[in-house]
Amino acid sequence: MASLIWLDDGAPFPDPEAALPEGLLAAGADLTVERLTQAYRRGIFPWFNEGDPILWWSPDPRMVLACADFKTSHSLAKRLRQIARSEGAADARIRVTTNIDFAAVIRACAAPRRTQHATWISPDVQAAYLAWHRAGAAHSIETWIDGQLVGGLYGVCQGRFFFGESMFSLATDASKIAVAYLVRFLQRRGIGHIDCQQQTSHLSSLGAHPISRKRFMALLEQALQQPAPEWGHGEIRQSGQLAPSA
Repeated sequence: MASLIWLDDGAPFPDPEAALPEGLLAAGADLTVERLTQAYRRGIFPWFNEGDPILWWSPDPRMVLACADFKTSHSLAKRLRQIARSEGAADARIRVTTNIDFAAVIRACAAPRRTQHATWISPDVQAAYLAWHRAGAAHSIETWIDGQLVGGLYGVCQGRFFFGESMFSLATDASKIAVAYLVRFLQRRGIGHIDCQQQTSHLSSLGAHPISRKRFMALLEQALQQPAPEWGHGEIRQSGQLAPSA
């Protein structure tokens, strides 16, 4: 019978196939950039409540969005066309950027939802991913309306694979706009899949599907054979390109 594995400092992660039925693989260790990098490159991610030991997960099945399968509703597609018509204009009301304010995005993602009283994105988790951002692997996508940050997401790039972590929205479609721009940004850089971790109806509506751990690991291993692309920062066009620097 499988049992939870405790990780002492420096102990390697176990084989993801050793995870319990619900996907829980191990507990302990730390959230250093080195440890997080080891985890993600093995398809493992942390998820735990503040005050509890760090818990490491590798669910089976795993929710994954193939960029080619991304779906836009009629209303979202219409709004994206409207945004595209004003891209680059000085008076454009809506802009989408990357890596302009990672700290603000992860703070907004950490704010409890109306149906929640707490969040797993504790101050320690925020600090860990901010350090990973500074190291060049964690990235944010921001949606701005009239100069105000109203939506976005953050995640991690390893090789040619993107791991979506969390998103937030303070205005209609703000997070969906960020995802749409992210998909095109990734496709332009040869990244074909976004790990969504958990199954939700919202992710399904965007085109994500559950796949087996075996299939997920095969996709990840293939993606890790290539280096992560240059990411950069600035305003994103719907073509996936970064706008020229002013």
